[in-house]
Amino acid sequence: MGNYDHKKIEAKWQKKWEKEGLYNTKDDGSKEKYYILDMFPYPSGAGLHVGHPKGYIATDIFARMKMLQGYNVLHPMGWDAFGLPAENYAIKNKVHPRIAVEKNIKTFKDQLLKLGFTYDWDREINTTDPEYYRWTQWIFLQFFKKGLAYESFEPINWCPSCQTGLANEDLEDGRCERCGSVVERKPMRQWVLKITDYADRLLNDLEKLSGWEDSIKEMQKNWIGRSEGANVVFKVESRKSKVESQLTVFTTRPDTLFGCTYMVVAPEHPLILNFKLSILNYQEVEDYIEKAKNKSDLERTELQKDKTGVELKGIKAINPVNNEEIPVYVADYVLNSYGTGAIMAVPAHDERDWEFAKKYDLKINEVVSGGKVQDEAYCGDGPMVNSDFLNELSVDTAKKKMIEWLEENKVGKKSVSYKLKDWVFSRQRYWGEPIPLIHCEKCGVVAVPEEDLPVKLPEVENYAPTGTGESPLADIKEWMNVKCPKCGGPAKRESNTMPQWAGSSWYWLRYMDPKNSKAMVDKEKEKYWSPVDFYVGGAEHATRHLIYARFWHKFLFDIGVVNYEEPFTRLQHVGLILAEDGRKMSKRWGNVINPDEIVEKYGADSMRVYEMFMGPFSQPCAWNTNGLVGARKFLDKVWNLTQTKKLIDCGDGKDCPGVKEGLPRLLHQTIKKVGEDIENFRFNTAISQMMIFINLASKLESVPKAAVEKFLIILAPFAPHLAEEIWHDLGGNESIFKETWPKFNSDLAKEEMINLVVQINGKLRDTISVSADISEEEAKGEALKSEKIKKWLDGKEVVKIIFVPEKLINIVIK
Repeated sequence: MGNYDHKKIEAKWQKKWEKEGLYNTKDDGSKEKYYILDMFPYPSGAGLHVGHPKGYIATDIFARMKMLQGYNVLHPMGWDAFGLPAENYAIKNKVHPRIAVEKNIKTFKDQLLKLGFTYDWDREINTTDPEYYRWTQWIFLQFFKKGLAYESFEPINWCPSCQTGLANEDLEDGRCERCGSVVERKPMRQWVLKITDYADRLLNDLEKLSGWEDSIKEMQKNWIGRSEGANVVFKVESRKSKVESQLTVFTTRPDTLFGCTYMVVAPEHPLILNFKLSILNYQEVEDYIEKAKNKSDLERTELQKDKTGVELKGIKAINPVNNEEIPVYVADYVLNSYGTGAIMAVPAHDERDWEFAKKYDLKINEVVSGGKVQDEAYCGDGPMVNSDFLNELSVDTAKKKMIEWLEENKVGKKSVSYKLKDWVFSRQRYWGEPIPLIHCEKCGVVAVPEEDLPVKLPEVENYAPTGTGESPLADIKEWMNVKCPKCGGPAKRESNTMPQWAGSSWYWLRYMDPKNSKAMVDKEKEKYWSPVDFYVGGAEHATRHLIYARFWHKFLFDIGVVNYEEPFTRLQHVGLILAEDGRKMSKRWGNVINPDEIVEKYGADSMRVYEMFMGPFSQPCAWNTNGLVGARKFLDKVWNLTQTKKLIDCGDGKDCPGVKEGLPRLLHQTIKKVGEDIENFRFNTAISQMMIFINLASKLESVPKAAVEKFLIILAPFAPHLAEEIWHDLGGNESIFKETWPKFNSDLAKEEMINLVVQINGKLRDTISVSADISEEEAKGEALKSEKIKKWLDGKEVVKIIFVPEKLINIVIK
């Protein structure tokens, strides 16, 4: 007995749980499974701050409740340890990335262990372990064999600071997400995955994900960016050399073709180079292109930005619907990475085109009636005008009619465009999975035989980026030079490595079968554990990790490795914990709080309860040490209740203490609410309800032991060490987590009194307290008695009264 010594109690139970293997998950097909997953952390050098464990605490509470409800729970943890951050940290601190990562993982794991999580550490994975990335490489080979991995030499996003290529998803406002540098467009040899082949499935299958938040699904829809329209082919002619070419544009508004008065190509568009000898002002064009290279995509497409461009003098495009000659401009507000890198400009009905036309004194032809297009662009609907065979048609009808005309005349066709681009998968860096391909002069690109996997990352002294577009691996001759698996002749390995996102695009599958050396996952185990029932992590991964993960999983489904098309049934994002000053925790601001210090002073259970009590789970909130003190006081109350009160063995009898004060009713209301709130990630209100129960129980002279035991079971997911200690003090022989989640009595759990909203014509006018089981007639009578309601009804005729049990009364008046 004695005081609540959190240090002694927490160390004791963590050691005991580990020794007994309490959280080791068995592949027990006789039990219903529940797979709850955290987005595994990147083990940075700084270690965890108090904001990081918020999601882990939530999943741990959920996992513990599911264990108590009889499920076979899988709740694993591992490390996403390849990629630029580890390599940059290693370079800065002059330590090998492997050594840095090993040290960082140890720090992270020690911190997590102190919080008493249910992780099955026997299933721990690490993306930098060759036995793990062997299967990452194996998946890449399947992409390659199916033609979904291809070598490209197109311009890509190049970060001059990190000295590597980046995918579009790695950019924030045209800058490198890691270092903030403005990226350049640089032609480079790289490997690319055909994620666009899966674009429609990635988009359409979002409708199947009823357990995902709408905001996350909307972010994915916007990133995929599907647009329906038409590809239109314009002839481009040179007056000087009689050279003729074609320029294809994608437009969502083919109905406005008669309003196209000029064309614009992106600075990177190949048409410019093709007509180099025909463009009379080529030096001016080249100077403009050079300036555009130094601008981010965001700067180029900013709507408020003054539009600039240069006419390609000496060439003209031919509008296919009326054979009119129109000028062609190069302008940086058009991106080569979207659509075809060229647009047909309709200044009468597009704001950017209108501003550009006004600036360069270009023709503005109205084709949709409804505005004064010489004064501003009209972007609304209306009948078509000045459009020959489209005149007087609606916009929608005109679109269809124009597409038919384009197809009949073989100058265009119906088309779909995506904002999503194929995934640039090469990194010109050291710390990543080697791409398992071999280059042979005779045979071309050859896959490394599967039996030779993993292709291990060699140990090197110099792992700094070369800046030449080649990985540091290219200089390791003994590693690079190999025999071709096909012809046996001299060949070279692929020197590029995979991006950080590779290892995290399938990791949830490896937790199901982490030690399998024959397959990435056993088919029966995958069938049992898949899909992940609940996935919790940061919303910042909505357009990168979650899209990549869904893409890989669908591919693995297509080749028969997995049984389900979607990997994650339910998804919940975590709201940030900000520092006490309201800013994001960062070493830069000096406002980081180390969880080790909090656990040392207040205990792991106090920190767990406080982080869940701070506010709604998905909302950001600022750390406040006073709130942490309040969480500790609540746990002290629980401890003191069981140490100083006389606990009576009286079951749920009427003669038990607390009946008169309403303790049994409050207990069953608490069991009901805590279970429902954990299920819906409303942890703050669950804790609030438990506080109400403890406050009442603490006022009583004595308390029924059965009531305390039931309460301890529902408290246990939040404060596992404290609950386990008290449980054993009260005579429990086995862990509290081998007990059964208590059932509530629905009659007792029902509220005696409720607040009934009273509306008049749908507007809130009063709230009245009534019996929970009040009848419709009684409720109407109580509402009409209200003094606040009477004044609204004075001189009015009541048409009808609508009653929604336990919620509201709506009085409709004339």
